[in-house]
Amino acid sequence: MRILITSDIFPPDIGGPATYVVAIARAMAERGHSVRVLTYSQIDRDAADATYAFAVQRILLRGPRWLRLIRAFTHIAANVRWADVLYINGLLIETALVNRLWRRPAAAKVVGDIVWERAQDKGWVSDEFETFQRHKYGWPVELRRTLRNWALRQMQAIVAPSAYLGKILEGWGIHPSRIRVIYNAYEPPAADGPPAVLPLVTRYRVVTVCRLVNWKGVDELIEVVATLPEVGLVIIGDGPERADLESLARQLGASDRVYFAGQIPREQVIAYLRACDLFVLNSRYEGLPHVVLEAFAAGLPVVATKAGGIPEVVQDGVNGQLVPVGDRWALREAITKMLSHRLSVTVPEVLSIERMAEETIALLEKVAGGKKS
Repeated sequence: MRILITSDIFPPDIGGPATYVVAIARAMAERGHSVRVLTYSQIDRDAADATYAFAVQRILLRGPRWLRLIRAFTHIAANVRWADVLYINGLLIETALVNRLWRRPAAAKVVGDIVWERAQDKGWVSDEFETFQRHKYGWPVELRRTLRNWALRQMQAIVAPSAYLGKILEGWGIHPSRIRVIYNAYEPPAADGPPAVLPLVTRYRVVTVCRLVNWKGVDELIEVVATLPEVGLVIIGDGPERADLESLARQLGASDRVYFAGQIPREQVIAYLRACDLFVLNSRYEGLPHVVLEAFAAGLPVVATKAGGIPEVVQDGVNGQLVPVGDRWALREAITKMLSHRLSVTVPEVLSIERMAEETIALLEKVAGGKKS
């Protein structure tokens, strides 16, 4: 098949969708399919683009919004005409609009509620994720919901990375027969490199990787680590909360034990993970966090909240420990326990890259009517 994959982010950007798109595009190309990735990007090209077994086209995020949209629609139209099937991981509404003309078979992957995330970022709502699903809000929110749901209804199939998120999709009016749960993959690093050298002298090192937004619970994690003198914390990622989080660490007298690494390439993320003893994700909302799989890839046990799809991959006493959302005491106890009784990580077989690739390609073949090149 000729497969067009669209994405909002792509390396050198970091994040679950960027990592996933590279993995699934590579797997498709290795199985003989012709693959193009079309992505929004801050840069015109990256040196790594030429090394991929698939084509990469970047839509520059420069200039006014109307100009970016013209670029997006132009690129999407050219590539939709080429494709046998579309696999939408970003640019959802833009691609759905263009495809109204070309009518190519299409599937989309939904990893969360971009409307809720946008509303949180803008301060339009303060409700938690599940409460948000049940209520109506002002026109900026409801317009975005309407556009998102319209775009998803244009898809022949929708991929959810967890059963939890599949149920959320049903609440958006998507028929269960069109929803397919395909778990993200545990993908070992290409090579075993050395761990990073970290500016922490504590006995133990805990690491978290996330966008620094309020629902990730990094403030609570800093507060907990501040009460554990032998524990240092590495925070990988950036976002609007960073300045406040740095200020919080100083106020608690823990700034020498909390290291903000910022946004770094995936290879460096793996090196930082290898230098630590425990991965912690204190999020209030997740579809299924790809970063947990990165922690598994580095051999780290995980302490995480019982939020969204996390319990579908983090198993108590097997590869980590789960704690209730917002329970600082339980979080502290879990971190202490896991650092003193480190687990040998056992990864569920359902998270294999081969399984993910085969299930996704089979779904796209079905969506495309079985057409093969």
